[in-house]
Amino acid sequence: MSNRITQSQLESYLWGAATLLRGTIDAGDYKQFIFPLLFYKRLCDVFAEETQTALKESGGDADFAAFPENHRF
Repeated sequence: MSNRITQSQLESYLWGAATLLRGTIDAGDYKQFIFPLLFYKRLCDVFAEETQTALKESGGDADFAAFPENHRF
């Protein structure tokens, strides 16, 4: 027997967890916390992608990959 859950069960579980964590905060006000986190996550992802590209271009030179000129942010 499989211990896997369906996607709808997972979504329901995660939504319930988010509701417990959110507490008394109005769902509309929740965006004040989520949007900055999403923005920061995007910055981190772009930085990681640019670092990988710079590492490939330089043959694995970490010092070259760390140069600010290799990154947009």
